[in-house]
Amino acid sequence: MEVFYYLVFGFLSLIVALLELSKTAKDRVATSSAFNSFKNNYLVVYSLMMAGDWLQGPYVYFLYSQYGFDKGDIGRLFIAGFGSSMLFGTIVGSLADKQGRRRACVTYCITYILSCITKHSPQYKVLMLGRILGGIATSLLFSAFESWLVAEHNKRGFEPQWLSLTFSKAIFLGNGLIAIISGLFANLLADNMGFGPVAPFDAAACFLAIGMAIILSTWGENYGDPSENKDLLTQFKGAAAAIAADEKIALLGAIQSLFEGSMYTFVFLWTPALSPNDEDIPHGFIFATFMLSSMLGSSIASRLMARPALKVEGYMQIVFAVSAVTLLLPVIINFLVAPSVKGGGISFGGCILLFGFCTFEACVGIFWPSMMKMRSQYIPEEARSTIMNFFRIPLNIFVCVVLYNVNAFPISVMFGMCSIFLFMASILQRRLMVVAESHKSKPQDWTALRTQDEETEALNI
Repeated sequence: MEVFYYLVFGFLSLIVALLELSKTAKDRVATSSAFNSFKNNYLVVYSLMMAGDWLQGPYVYFLYSQYGFDKGDIGRLFIAGFGSSMLFGTIVGSLADKQGRRRACVTYCITYILSCITKHSPQYKVLMLGRILGGIATSLLFSAFESWLVAEHNKRGFEPQWLSLTFSKAIFLGNGLIAIISGLFANLLADNMGFGPVAPFDAAACFLAIGMAIILSTWGENYGDPSENKDLLTQFKGAAAAIAADEKIALLGAIQSLFEGSMYTFVFLWTPALSPNDEDIPHGFIFATFMLSSMLGSSIASRLMARPALKVEGYMQIVFAVSAVTLLLPVIINFLVAPSVKGGGISFGGCILLFGFCTFEACVGIFWPSMMKMRSQYIPEEARSTIMNFFRIPLNIFVCVVLYNVNAFPISVMFGMCSIFLFMASILQRRLMVVAESHKSKPQDWTALRTQDEETEALNI
């Protein structure tokens, strides 16, 4: 592997280390030994679940291309995954509440293991089935585990503020350290040890099986509150009413869809962008570098949010603008840099793109905690999960439409479109800041709103 990749990774590691070491020590929250045992058990399981997910990321596109499928075929496979997540994501939360969260977590493990097994087949229909299973598993990963944790935390009588400790540790481990280690381990298995691109999926299945064994042996079952189990139509009516009543919620949802839609499109496009002429690139190592960049962004975000004078609505305009410029780089490179020779190592244009993509991933790292903070400010707690699921529908539709047409346009055009969307997100973020500062509106009476919806539903019946 070229020295260039080690230099980029080492440079980013140094910056992250300096940022973390230069932070002032934060006061530790006193907790009980019972809570620490509970928290550590969850973190082990969650880390194993995320390892099972992250191990697959670097080699999905590459594996499909090795089986001889072109960009259009691969795009349809990705569409199947996002479409499956869209269809099941809106109902999986209520299913987990009714059938049991622990059972839903075990279902995630089984479904994702089956998805990994399908990667051994070069048959398109089998791979399509694997993507559908993967979409279902993704929906469970981002709903069932959190639901189980919150319910179990409250059932055991732990202090409510301790829940944030578990969440922060889970994000740091699952979306940071585990992602980096998974990328490096996937690269070790597939490239350095020569086991091929299927090996990371086998490793993922093993980690998922270990996590499932821990769940079955140590986790208890819990269910949702029956009073909260309304049908989907009633839930979406309430979400639509909330969005119509508050422009800030609508703007936030649009911003989230535009950014995450561009981000998921980037996940599909970065491999062909860095190796347009079949250059030999270390996919796992680059993936780990991206995750390190995301950790850098998270570290920057924690500093920004710690300063009362800096408003999230303000600096996120700059973040969206910077991310738009980074995804415009492939368009610029396409016009200014001569095409590389087929095969060989990464080209000069590829090196520039790698720096740009690392910057974009740093913006992603800033985006997640900042968006969480804005959601906590503007989305009412009573309607939070319903509204968040509501906005995942246009997000997944957007990604499916982009991927369905990916073969009809050059990669530079697709990146240009994502850049436009990110500039739009920056403009909408500006509007959100203006609206937030101009109206300090009273909190919505969401209980009354739900009661009104239920009365209307009863009259219709």
